[in-house]
Amino acid sequence: MILLLVAGLAWTVPAFADNSLELLSVSTAEDGTQQYSVTLQVLLLMTLLSMLPAALIMMTSFTRIIVVLAILRQGLGTQQTPNNQVLIGLALFLSLFVMAPVLERIYVDAAQPYLEESLDAPAALQAASGPIREFMISQVRQTDLQVFADLAGKEGFETPDDVPFSVLVPAFVTSELKTAFQIGFLLLVPFLIIDLVVASVLMSMGMVMLSPLIISLPFKIMLFVLVDGWSLVMSTLAASFLVA
Repeated sequence: MILLLVAGLAWTVPAFADNSLELLSVSTAEDGTQQYSVTLQVLLLMTLLSMLPAALIMMTSFTRIIVVLAILRQGLGTQQTPNNQVLIGLALFLSLFVMAPVLERIYVDAAQPYLEESLDAPAALQAASGPIREFMISQVRQTDLQVFADLAGKEGFETPDDVPFSVLVPAFVTSELKTAFQIGFLLLVPFLIIDLVVASVLMSMGMVMLSPLIISLPFKIMLFVLVDGWSLVMSTLAASFLVA
């Protein structure tokens, strides 16, 4: 059986070798643009899809949202409630809500013309990068952008289109983390006050051995529910991208 398998592979290899240039080929059109074979386009598409999780985390609103939700859970002191799956799902769908205008522009400017074959793959990628770049530029801090530009040895940029993604992406992630921790700090202050009040009351009653977290947890959950905390947090996170 092994000999038959090797013989079959040896028989099929020359056939693939003869078609390799046709399967993976780049041709030049009459207008000077390069056209890629369908197989090569599929290969590039699969490569881009493998980078989709990193792009989702680093180039969208997902980072800020998931960090704020994690800090909120830590402030409530509910350990693993909501669990990681719920937080990630909530952050994902809220990110889709925030990024909906950007995704719509990408579809209209890049995806639809590419499917209609009015744009080739490089032009479609260039058109798709425009809305993403505008979103990241609107959220990034100039100080963070300047820091990474200096580290990369880049001079001042005349227009936002001149900023390379190698500088824009780390600056954007740094700005998102900074904003997320600022929002998280404001969320933690009320819960910290409750913990301090409960700890002071227990100490004054001589109940030193009782953990304040056991007593403060119901009060923090009650406060969060009474002020409609989830709605406030979600609306504030979404509005933080709209007003930037």
